[in-house]
Amino acid sequence: MKDNKNIKKLRRTESFKRLINLGLSAICLGLEVGMFAYMWIFHFQNSVVEGLRNFWFKGHLLEIAIYGVMLFLLSVMYGGMRLGYLKNVEIIFSQIFATILANIFIYGELSVMAFQLFMPKLFIYMTIVQIIIVIVWISIANLIYKNVFPPRKLAVIHNGRSSINLNEKFELRKDKYKVVENIPYSMDTAEICEKISRDYENGVYNAVVLGDMPVAKRNILFKYCYEKMIRVYLLPKISDVILTGAEELHVFDTPLLLTREYKLSMEERFIKRMIDIVFSLILLIVASPFMLLTALAIKLYDRGPILYKQVRCTEGRREFMILKFRSMRTDAEKDGVARLASKTDDRITPVGKFIRKCRLDELPQLINILKGDMSFIGPRPERPEIIAQYVEVMPEFVYRMNVKAGLAGFAQVYGKYNTTPYDKLKLDLTYIENYSVMMDLKLMLLTLKILFWPDSTEGVETEQLTALREVNEARKKEYGEDDIED
Repeated sequence: MKDNKNIKKLRRTESFKRLINLGLSAICLGLEVGMFAYMWIFHFQNSVVEGLRNFWFKGHLLEIAIYGVMLFLLSVMYGGMRLGYLKNVEIIFSQIFATILANIFIYGELSVMAFQLFMPKLFIYMTIVQIIIVIVWISIANLIYKNVFPPRKLAVIHNGRSSINLNEKFELRKDKYKVVENIPYSMDTAEICEKISRDYENGVYNAVVLGDMPVAKRNILFKYCYEKMIRVYLLPKISDVILTGAEELHVFDTPLLLTREYKLSMEERFIKRMIDIVFSLILLIVASPFMLLTALAIKLYDRGPILYKQVRCTEGRREFMILKFRSMRTDAEKDGVARLASKTDDRITPVGKFIRKCRLDELPQLINILKGDMSFIGPRPERPEIIAQYVEVMPEFVYRMNVKAGLAGFAQVYGKYNTTPYDKLKLDLTYIENYSVMMDLKLMLLTLKILFWPDSTEGVETEQLTALREVNEARKKEYGEDDIED
């Protein structure tokens, strides 16, 4: 099948977009590395010990290259190079965060080389200049990118109920997406295919979103778009997420996918446990002054208990007592009803608001990790009564408890506190089905970023009244009444 003119044009546009993205991001990194190179050549190299002072030329290049590679890797990990994908403010935050971490690492290296704390004032000065470079350049680069590449025009095919919610999500990224048409899937399949082909070739839209609809119809539309080389955005169902971690087998001449009953091998479980023990001990020692001050502030405020203990569920639905610094009034749940914290929850004390914002309330869970009730990375543990509500209308919720609960996980790194339970379940299953030790280490580093990112600490909106209602609404959006999960 020959490509039509529109497809060829889109291909060229995508290649050009990628080049512009890489080019603009590379300039930012180049300016930052250039700043470090200037400081190294004219200031830093003269402060190392005598034996290392007379670096030959390649030695200078090596030190600058080490810094450049470190900054590049951290920028990729935290999203500082995702121009056109993340919001401008998030790209700036991510790149600044990556820069500060890179500077801390290189500062440690140079301090070892100098056998003393290495010129802190000059390092702070360098960091401030780099932050200014990041803010100015990324703002300019984002403006260039938006003017060169307008938002992608989308046609959303949906079941009718979820179109408003889905459109609202795309509305949050007006710089990247623009919904130009909503097509109900109740239309005849042949009519939808004909309409997609005609409007796509005429440039009415340049991508299709397959929303909530029966699997059989979705597969027909998906294959049609694939045949016509039309870009597709797909809202995955639970079974789709599980298959992302399937192992491909070639035992005979038919492709075979294997989903294992337990993803972690014996060696991986051992390594994961060792990471939990070592890091929890280190962090308990490092965080002990902050924990002491937090405990003192809570006690002085209302003379109530310092710790908040609550029954949660971990692997295999086993119950354990989770520990947190108390952030709510002592009578927060005097009626015995379990409820999620909202944005404007008056049960949270002034001290509680601060420690929640700084995530200090979570520090006692390091004890839970050391005991083995939790891990650093895994699905967040829920209360038994809330699990019962979720499972009543969302049986797949029990899949989250196939692994040990965690202090942070996929849902915390890539979602928000107020992300719907069904979306959180999909994120947690993505982690469970794609687990590796390297993924754990990556998520631990990414968790550092969300500690300082305000979106991740929001409470649920007031209209999300109860766990049961929240799940019911999420499930209606996930499946139509005529499309129960296979």
